[in-house]
Amino acid sequence: MEKALALSDYQALAELRYQIRLFLHFSEQAAREMGLEPQQHQLMLALKGLPPGMHPTIRTLAERLQIQHHSTVELVNRLSAGGLVRRHRAGEDRRQVLLGLSPKGEKVLRALSMGHKDELRTQGPALVVALERAMRPTKSAHGSSPNVLLRRARRGRLDAGIS
Repeated sequence: MEKALALSDYQALAELRYQIRLFLHFSEQAAREMGLEPQQHQLMLALKGLPPGMHPTIRTLAERLQIQHHSTVELVNRLSAGGLVRRHRAGEDRRQVLLGLSPKGEKVLRALSMGHKDELRTQGPALVVALERAMRPTKSAHGSSPNVLLRRARRGRLDAGIS
């Protein structure tokens, strides 16, 4: 079944993309003002914000950032050289290298995160509205969302127009 999108669907998606870009632009500028590349900031945030039970390894951070392992290694190398990230061996498996923020890294990340929270308090409502608008069901030519049409089609009711 081919799904049709209304102009309002494209507008909603475009507005969501715009709101995301506004926040990302703010984030990128804030990182650069602190002497970091945006991906370095993202790695520090991912490291600090790992869910409980996840080990802070290169592999884990590469997955969380959706970048290649070697790119993560390079980011960690630069952050380590800047005194922002530390490497240490795992207690039980000495072969495993774990990462952590240094006190300097904690201070930099705290400052950036406070600025991000402030920005979200200002810009967040527009982002939420754009997200909610983009998530609304798409109306088809039949005036129903694709999920409703799919359920009707499975029950053999689409051609009859029965709800």
